[in-house]
Amino acid sequence: MTIHPSALISPEAELADDVVVGPFVVIEGPVQLAAGVTIGGHAWLCGDTSLGEGCSVGWGSVIGANPQDLGFDPARRSGVRIGARNHIREYVTIHRSSKEGGHTTLGEGNYLMTGVHLGHDSQVGDGNVLANNVMFGGHVHLGSRAFLGGGGGYHQFLHIGDLAMVQGNAVVSQDVPPYCIVYGKNQLAGLNSVGLRRAGWDGAARAEIKKAYGLLFGSGLTLGKALEAAAALEWSPAARCLIDAVAKPSRKGVIAHS
Repeated sequence: MTIHPSALISPEAELADDVVVGPFVVIEGPVQLAAGVTIGGHAWLCGDTSLGEGCSVGWGSVIGANPQDLGFDPARRSGVRIGARNHIREYVTIHRSSKEGGHTTLGEGNYLMTGVHLGHDSQVGDGNVLANNVMFGGHVHLGSRAFLGGGGGYHQFLHIGDLAMVQGNAVVSQDVPPYCIVYGKNQLAGLNSVGLRRAGWDGAARAEIKKAYGLLFGSGLTLGKALEAAAALEWSPAARCLIDAVAKPSRKGVIAHS
């Protein structure tokens, strides 16, 4: 274990033997750091927060702080759960859940660039890239292998599907369907075809997804009628994921216009 002499480590914290802690780091409360974790200088980790193996936390990041919720009681017990191999760069903020016993969660293998903010109760899957200054309100659900461009703002409670791609500086206040590209203010641009190929979907699966996308968003039918038409057909699991996301959106509804 390599701990800079200026770091402040709570006796409640549990650190693996090979953890590296930089200068002026504060680890407050029962924080748990697994093997291979590296914490950059001036970071602050607090409360019921755990980081999985091989994570790195950049300079000045804050993980586990109270949610930005005006009705939150600081005595409420909640925390942050971060899986393995996440790269969290400088000045990232990840707030703990606003619910008793709840957790803000980050899966495995994600890359959060400088200044990313994950609001309370956000749930993030695996293998995502969030570019500089992406901002999540509370209760945002992000799937896996998505790419979110820098400076994007995401309203609370919405869902972002697997393999989605969102342009930088976008303003998103409705669900982003799986496999789709979004730009501007809730504008749907089409399918993330390159992302689908890179994810290993074969030609047949991609064709099914394209067919489902065309029915939902390009047929001229209302979403309700398009979903009725889709329900009468057989679909691959990949295409069904897109249809289900549209049929069962969050309370914010789904982006469905271009």
